[in-house]
Amino acid sequence: MSQEEMRLHLEDILANARLMTLMQPVLDLVGGQVMGYEALSRGPSNSPLHAPQALFRVAEQHGLLTVLDWACVRMALRTFAQLNLPGQLFVNLSPGSLLDASFAPVEVMAALEIAGISSDRVVIEITENATALDYGDLRQAVTRLRTAGIEVAIDDFGEGFSSLRLWSELKPSFVKIDKHFIADIHQDPHKVQFVRSIRQLAEGANALVIAEGVESLSELAVLKDLGIRYAQGYLIGRPSPVPIRLLSREVQMCLESGTVSVFPLLQARNTPHVSAGKLVASAPSVSPSTASQVVLDLLLKHPDLHAVAVVDECIPVGIIHRPALLDHFIGLYGRELYGKRPCSEFMDAAPLIVDKATRITELSELVVKKGKAAFTQGFVITTEGRYLGLGSGFDLMREVTEMQIVAARYANPLTGLPGNVPIQEHMERLLSNEQTFVTAYFDLDHFKPYNDVYGFRRGDDIIQLLARILRDSCSAELDFAGHIGGDDFVVLFQSLDWEVRCHGMLARFDRECLALFNPEHVEVGGYYSEDRRGAMAFHSLVSLSIGAVLVDPAHFHQYQEVARAAAEAKHQAKRIDGSNLFIDQRRMPYGRQPATEVAMSAADCA
Repeated sequence: MSQEEMRLHLEDILANARLMTLMQPVLDLVGGQVMGYEALSRGPSNSPLHAPQALFRVAEQHGLLTVLDWACVRMALRTFAQLNLPGQLFVNLSPGSLLDASFAPVEVMAALEIAGISSDRVVIEITENATALDYGDLRQAVTRLRTAGIEVAIDDFGEGFSSLRLWSELKPSFVKIDKHFIADIHQDPHKVQFVRSIRQLAEGANALVIAEGVESLSELAVLKDLGIRYAQGYLIGRPSPVPIRLLSREVQMCLESGTVSVFPLLQARNTPHVSAGKLVASAPSVSPSTASQVVLDLLLKHPDLHAVAVVDECIPVGIIHRPALLDHFIGLYGRELYGKRPCSEFMDAAPLIVDKATRITELSELVVKKGKAAFTQGFVITTEGRYLGLGSGFDLMREVTEMQIVAARYANPLTGLPGNVPIQEHMERLLSNEQTFVTAYFDLDHFKPYNDVYGFRRGDDIIQLLARILRDSCSAELDFAGHIGGDDFVVLFQSLDWEVRCHGMLARFDRECLALFNPEHVEVGGYYSEDRRGAMAFHSLVSLSIGAVLVDPAHFHQYQEVARAAAEAKHQAKRIDGSNLFIDQRRMPYGRQPATEVAMSAADCA
């Protein structure tokens, strides 16, 4: 169809009320039930405007966006009422439509009255999708809605250019995290950190978080453990003319499960010196005498440009922040009043200016000292005093977040497994959730003599072999494998078949480590080397001891208690010749009869 035919087709859809409304449930992860529905509009099923992207694009091209928004809202209210759905109704609205006179609270309340829906059951979702927003007008519009009893949500948070400012200006009751940050969150430590940060921001701003695009039980489990209150997505329920009211059995079981998710961790890597030069974004600059309308056109031409540096003979003298300039031109006579004035009148004459060699940690401190403006406006980066480019608060936050994740991991550089800090953090999460689990302490026997005979490089090979066995044998979503240091490892098991897994590890270690010994040593079962007193002694081949403790919340409450019990179990295991598993059964879950301590070797299991 031509553009004109598309316009006529859209007008026909609107005139004959041919829009469709699908409803998608929003899940309360704490209450375990549907708390409301988001209304999603579609064109007729046999129409080229059936998909929402095409429908709203054509409406915007022909100046019909507000008319379409109103039609969608009315159809959403009617559908929600006809289906007699419980909870709240989330309705999408563009900022431009929200500011239109046709969406005055009195008109919205009239539509609600016709549908028979009370205002406190409706939430307006606002997406930042405009090049320039008049935040002052938006604040007033939102205030009028709240006065009428209608709450507001920010949709697709993290996708738009000014999401953080929109949040701070509108102070929404709900913040919906864009699906990009939810997809495969159980495998991406950056997304985990981002979502955790958003939840913390929301708590301080008295807002509730909704995670969009949940498509797997693994994603849902991580979100639950991160403390996210609400979620929606195909896993919970697809958009439908007749949406679900009850959760599927698998979703219900996930919410009721006491299992603690194993958060993804970054692979071990060296963290070189990171400086402000990594944050440089090449951006055009202007001179102090440049007309303001030229700067405005520059910003409109580059929608991703958050600011423009003002440079006098290569030396930065100021910075013009996008919202600050647009605020002056948003009015009816903005260009006439301000267009010909020199841009220096609208610049911040005391911006944060740093050299490209400035360390990220030092830059973060400077931004904090400078205040909120340095974060929202960004900063100027120079090289030997000459303008190089701009840096943004968002890029700085992302880099600092990455550095924090890497630093917090304390990964062992040899095996890449998490070290003591992550081990303790995960164990404390298990304890605080009162989850029964098993702590298994792994230790290599006769390892020092092996290093003396074969050298430290071969010793590293055995340690790496054990690390591989642990990784391969543990459930990535249930079990946490860590490297305490040296030849000591720990696994925090939530897998019910943990004992079978341990015996499998013992058998595989005994089998695969033979390749790391000389044939003559394998034949006699050991070799001679100096003992701790300096005398020559025969030492058996390296074996693996595992000490396991059943950690029940009725008996263990602190990390130190578990660590002591696991160390004791490990010592008991090392008293038995060969590779073996020792299970300390003295502290059994409440109601079970204590049993005699059990030790079973890998050979017995074979």
